Amino acid sequence: MPSISPLTGEPIKRADAERLAGVLKALADPARLRLLSLIQSAPDGEASVSDVTAPLGLSQPTVSHHLRILTEAGLLEREKRGVWAYYRVVPSAIGAIADLLTPPRKRATKRTR
Repeated sequence: MPSISPLTGEPIKRADAERLAGVLKALADPARLRLLSLIQSAPDGEASVSDVTAPLGLSQPTVSHHLRILTEAGLLEREKRGVWAYYRVVPSAIGAIADLLTPPRKRATKRTR
């Protein structure tokens, strides 16, 4: 993630802008946002493809595709256990995106609360 927010008034570097755009593109899909929500709210904060396929109402290959995109974007981490893969949200990645999109004044106010 870029260390400078595009909202600070400072120009964002091309490479940082491309990386951030890729992550935001991964988030810009309703099924992927629901996946993040389902995984985050799971009892252990993790889920397998079989855990989230029915709630999404999508086929297993489609869910696997969305999970791969979120993992490649750094928003999920994948842990293989036997034949199953379990996914967890990467809190620091979500926090970094939130910080980048929060204007500096609001960020300072939020941290002092």
